[in-house]
Amino acid sequence: MDNLRYKSVFDIIGPVMIGPSSSHTAGAARIGKIVRTIFGELPDSVDIHLYESFAKTYRGHGTDIALVGGILGMDPDDERLADSLKLAHEQGVEVAFIINKTERADHPNTARLIVKKGNRKLSVTGISIGGGNIQVTELNGFDIALSMGTPTFVIVHQDVPGMIANVTNILSENDINIAQMNVTREAKGDKAIMIIEVDSPHVTGIVEKIKAIPNLYNASFFD
Repeated sequence: MDNLRYKSVFDIIGPVMIGPSSSHTAGAARIGKIVRTIFGELPDSVDIHLYESFAKTYRGHGTDIALVGGILGMDPDDERLADSLKLAHEQGVEVAFIINKTERADHPNTARLIVKKGNRKLSVTGISIGGGNIQVTELNGFDIALSMGTPTFVIVHQDVPGMIANVTNILSENDINIAQMNVTREAKGDKAIMIIEVDSPHVTGIVEKIKAIPNLYNASFFD
């Protein structure tokens, strides 16, 4: 018997999805949806930078429609995925693909999405590691390591005194134990990001409480 271990049956048979490739379609849709969730609203525009394998086969494998579908809030198995480019146009979202066929990336299935709405802007780099699983490696220029395999809060906020205490107090008051926490910022007093991994996926109502904290741009939870 070999030593392979699987977290679930989906590691063996792959995810439920629309499209020919779990890496290029299901993973891409999840990258797009995470960007949409962190941004918190439908953007006016999205620039999609594709690298390596994504850049070479993005149309044939449905990476383009999957990323845009995710931005529109679709899951990998959404039947509307094939029409996502048309739906984006109808909803007033300008989409631009920037194909980087010669620029190297750390992983062959890499996409960097830059979404904008008014004065708001968010950049996220995601990689599809197979079987529909993804990792987020950059957020607004910050190097991060977000595997999406653990219940995680992603909080974008102003770098002001007391912000970390305000968030952790809410978690403590609701018996949410922190497993790991990373904090980074652009510069003193500028925009900052908290990534908090917790032990429990049961956080009903917690995100809304965190969003009510002053000087907070957005809070998202991924289970």
